[in-house]
Amino acid sequence: MKAYVFLADGFETIEALTPVAVLRRAGVEVKTVSVTGSHKVVSSHKVEIKADMIHEESDLADGDMLILPGGFPGYVSLGESLAVAKILSRYDDKGKFIAAICGAPTVLAKHGIAKGKKITCHGSVIEEMGDYKYTDENVVIDGNLITSKGAGHSLEFGLALAGVLVGSNTIKKVREGMELE
Repeated sequence: MKAYVFLADGFETIEALTPVAVLRRAGVEVKTVSVTGSHKVVSSHKVEIKADMIHEESDLADGDMLILPGGFPGYVSLGESLAVAKILSRYDDKGKFIAAICGAPTVLAKHGIAKGKKITCHGSVIEEMGDYKYTDENVVIDGNLITSKGAGHSLEFGLALAGVLVGSNTIKKVREGMELE
């Protein structure tokens, strides 16, 4: 299994890196993908990281999941990227997993990805999610779409992402290793 995490300057640190940590613990190959044109990406809390790759380096066709973290202005930049929109559309057309947390579900709305599906998101962007069925749950899975409310639910989000990619025995081991069980 392989997942890609899109990063733009202003991403929410915990929303991006917690799923990376959980998925890697579960044995999923995870690559962080910068959309800034540089490997260097700076979070909304001024945490500088070096992304594994720049989005122009691959069409990301070999992945099983795309992950969009929130964070301002990171999710806005992701929404403005036509390259991100194109890759999301391709994944959605193929029924591959798409995950978005906090403000990032607006990226889907902006480009008409997975319209009509049940979602959750940060309370500040609910009004932007017109063609979706909003629910006040922490994490929502509707077919190939996985969404979550925000930073406080990053671990639950990461575990849900792993849950659709690997078996329950692996999830149990990850939870035990993280002292969750």
